[in-house]
Amino acid sequence: MIKLIFGGLAVLLLLASAGFWMLRPGSQRAEGSAAPDFALQDQDGNTHRLGDYGGRWLVLYFYPRDDTPGCTREACRFRDDIGTLGDLGAAIVGVSVDDAQSHARFKEKYQLPFALLSDPDGQTAAAYGSLLNLGLVRFARRHTFIIAPDGRIAARFDKVDPSSHAQEVAHALQALQRSGLQHSGPLPDK
Repeated sequence: MIKLIFGGLAVLLLLASAGFWMLRPGSQRAEGSAAPDFALQDQDGNTHRLGDYGGRWLVLYFYPRDDTPGCTREACRFRDDIGTLGDLGAAIVGVSVDDAQSHARFKEKYQLPFALLSDPDGQTAAAYGSLLNLGLVRFARRHTFIIAPDGRIAARFDKVDPSSHAQEVAHALQALQRSGLQHSGPLPDK
């Protein structure tokens, strides 16, 4: 019986680790493609849509869970660097599958000056290729997207170091803006 339990756990861990690193075919959103639309509630119950950020840069970052060490470090770095990102004309929005109440506690505890959006069914995370679904356990992968003022994905980050990611995003925004990337013609049909 114990062998069966440990064997089952080993298989589950193997599947979980394989699922973590593998993306479903076609699930990655390429730079230059239209950013998937969303309509998600924030920690205060207000609905945010992609169109609300049209005409400005948006840093849309997905993270696994509120109030966990890596997610807290990443959120606090965005908080600490919000002046720099704001000077670059960028709004910051965090997204996870946690509920709005969890987001409200997390935002208040760490005085986060940006919206945290609740994606309880994981549809938005899935649309961005950022959902890890292991059946009973589902969470967003730590991915970030810089969305240009024209609604296209200007940059994506799949390997994120929570301690230095905000600075990495700021440098990428500066480079994108120096290159003049803001409008690249009409968006393709979604």
